[in-house]
Amino acid sequence: MAFAHNSSSSIFNLNAPGLQHDPHWYRKAVFYEVLVRGFADANGDGSGDFSGLIDRLDYLQWLGVDCLWLPPFFDSPLRDGGYDIRDYYSVLDEFGTISDFKRLVSEAHARGVRVIIDLPLNHTSDQHEWFHESRQHPDGPYGDFYVWSDTDEKYEDARIIFVDTEESNWTFDPVRRQFFWHRFFSHQPDLNFENPKVVEAIFEVVSFWLDQGIDGFRADAIPYLFEEEGTNCENLPATHKFLRDLRAMVDQHYPGRVIIAEANQPPEEVVEYFGTAEEPECHMAFHFPIMPRLYYALRDQKAAPIIETMKETPAIPNGAQWGTFLRNHDELTLEMVSAEEREAMLGWYAPDSRMRANVGIRRRLAPLLDNSRAEMELINALLLSLPGSPFLYYGDEIGMGDNIWLDDRDASRTPMQWNPDRNAGFSDADPGKLYLPVVQSLVYHYNHVNVEAQSAHASSLLHWTRQILNVRRNHPAFGLGEYRNIEATAESVLAFVRELPDGNPEGEQSETILCVFNLSQHPVSTRVRMPEFASRGLRDVFGGAIFPGIGDDGELTLTLGSYDFFWLRLRNASSNPASPQTTAMPVLSQGMPGMMLPPAPTHHASAGQEAQS
Repeated sequence: MAFAHNSSSSIFNLNAPGLQHDPHWYRKAVFYEVLVRGFADANGDGSGDFSGLIDRLDYLQWLGVDCLWLPPFFDSPLRDGGYDIRDYYSVLDEFGTISDFKRLVSEAHARGVRVIIDLPLNHTSDQHEWFHESRQHPDGPYGDFYVWSDTDEKYEDARIIFVDTEESNWTFDPVRRQFFWHRFFSHQPDLNFENPKVVEAIFEVVSFWLDQGIDGFRADAIPYLFEEEGTNCENLPATHKFLRDLRAMVDQHYPGRVIIAEANQPPEEVVEYFGTAEEPECHMAFHFPIMPRLYYALRDQKAAPIIETMKETPAIPNGAQWGTFLRNHDELTLEMVSAEEREAMLGWYAPDSRMRANVGIRRRLAPLLDNSRAEMELINALLLSLPGSPFLYYGDEIGMGDNIWLDDRDASRTPMQWNPDRNAGFSDADPGKLYLPVVQSLVYHYNHVNVEAQSAHASSLLHWTRQILNVRRNHPAFGLGEYRNIEATAESVLAFVRELPDGNPEGEQSETILCVFNLSQHPVSTRVRMPEFASRGLRDVFGGAIFPGIGDDGELTLTLGSYDFFWLRLRNASSNPASPQTTAMPVLSQGMPGMMLPPAPTHHASAGQEAQS
């Protein structure tokens, strides 16, 4: 099967359903991060572009993606992967034009796929015009756009984030003869949000991109907007005031669009970024602590780290949602684990020092799990069933590898692998022109790890991913339901239910799904106690098979294989737990109000179709 640039629609034979109005879309969505530079090159210059991404949208629709997340594509010197912005209002020439971007949004929307972007608000590049004006004309209109000081001894309680490369949060500027403040790289000066003109300028940037049709944006590095002496300069009240004002503007002028907080903080602090029902802030926030605990639990072969992290996760306001992920364009950060846990995880997942970056691991999902198909399925099933909207990373659906011989985070930012042809089908350019080389390692070589090969293989990881995304879409309890841990007798087993009650405000059909995971490499038998569901039947959501029901005493015994899992839907209390038959609801006659037609014949329900049993 060939995936030529301009023929994907005929290959996948998809339609264009368009977007449907759904105020809760972000709470049920599966997001997919795409590096524009790394996905598809349409003009043969060796770097991905908007046109190439447009040509691959049918693949993403076929996969079952609800929303694309695009990291920065703005004009930039690219010293930090585009997070060092030189101009908020233009895009990199190699990616295309603003018109190309608007066409991308339009084409994605036509396929029922939404688009969000990254907006680094905390800082700019030192090549931004605002910074040039600020350093050269201290008394000019941009003189106070950045945080300047005559001394580098202010805000000493603020930690240094990039400990591998930075020795201070202050850098001396030889032009202005003062120090400027930066929480990240020294070529990324922080904006001064104490200046109302900076806030006004950022609001204008946000409005500009929302006017281009995007469905929301990820507010990058949001905890660091303000500084205050005697604090760690993170999560300050002024930051929350800014977000409340920003949310009010978005809700008023762009209803249905979302703000996603990127705050790598403990859950009790991150929850503040949702605001309150009366004064909302962000619609979503990333749940950073759960991600490393999933990896830790998998190697420790115990469910306790996940259970404890979920127990420590505070409740969030109605209408808010967590964002969860396994991997993305950054390193797998280990800031949210203890020193002992960090050492263990580095030993398990990054034994070579080249696999490490800052306080984390710069590897893709498949190499992290040593290309174990069972573990990849297990951890993805965890991601898709725990509370939150999952964010997938491009290429992980085919088990792409990484290249630890490349610098810094480039290890996991290599070109998407489409087929076994030259440059993995990513580009027609001379291989030497590619922005990064394609992966050619023994295990993850693009000759056998690519979309074309896995599309032709019905039992491939790609087809498995597509299937499980489809199953998740058919069960809104995964996105909207409450989470409740269920105690299991085996320490390697994690069990919980996702419950969507009757009369839920979203208007979805009620359902309860029992999720059970064996984190051990060995088979295990376990008992779970669910007295509130005594005598209820169970049905597998994948194939519709009937499982032995919960006992009259509320106990259920399950046997799971190595790295095995079940998603089991609790059947209606009136159903016969041992019977595979489903009784359809009686249908009201449209011709004679109040008169019922006879019940329809019974049938065997399949995954996602069982309504009442």
